Amino acid sequence: MTTLPKDALTFMGELAENNHREWFETQKPRFKTNETAVKAFAQALQEKMNVHDRVDGFKLFRVYRDVRFSKDKTPYKTHFGISFHREKPAFRGGYYLHIKPGDTFIAGGFWNPNKDDLQRIRKELEVDADEFRDIINDAAFQQTWGSLEGEEVKTAPKGFSKEDPNIDLIKKKAYLFTKRYDDRTVVSPGFLAQLDADFAAIRPFFDYMSSVLTTDLNGVSLL
Repeated sequence: MTTLPKDALTFMGELAENNHREWFETQKPRFKTNETAVKAFAQALQEKMNVHDRVDGFKLFRVYRDVRFSKDKTPYKTHFGISFHREKPAFRGGYYLHIKPGDTFIAGGFWNPNKDDLQRIRKELEVDADEFRDIINDAAFQQTWGSLEGEEVKTAPKGFSKEDPNIDLIKKKAYLFTKRYDDRTVVSPGFLAQLDADFAAIRPFFDYMSSVLTTDLNGVSLL
């Protein structure tokens, strides 16, 4: 499956307007058809990505929402969400594809790094952030991925100075990039190749971060 069916978007749009069990059950065969197509598309994308990366699997998230601790009790997600996993421990970072009418996007980076990884990244940026900045400020990189995103602490993490010249990077709690697509692009025959090219464009950032997270501050390998 190299092209997403238009009904994958249409179905999710209708689900957003009919987010209850009675409607979903009548449309379940249609959902399953679209889910199968999206999964096949993700498999084709993984195969293309493995020409230039080491992606050892992907996960298509379930449509059912966990409403136990949410004020929003609608039972179903109104998008298809897929994460692609790089081969650890040497290859760090992750890719994500979010398919939703009017709000399809991809993301790449480090959404919720564990405590040790986050500390290691911050210490590297404290010592020298020049290479990091060169990568994310590169014109070609920014043309695809735009600016660095991610939640951050208000001033400075514990043990770091708020006067550090790289505090804008050090105070990040996540290191993410996103790119959005319109619906016409999403169901076009060229979307698979576009995604592959856009994901390939984030590799300089992933290569840098993987190097940091697999070595200590002296550059000695931890693997």
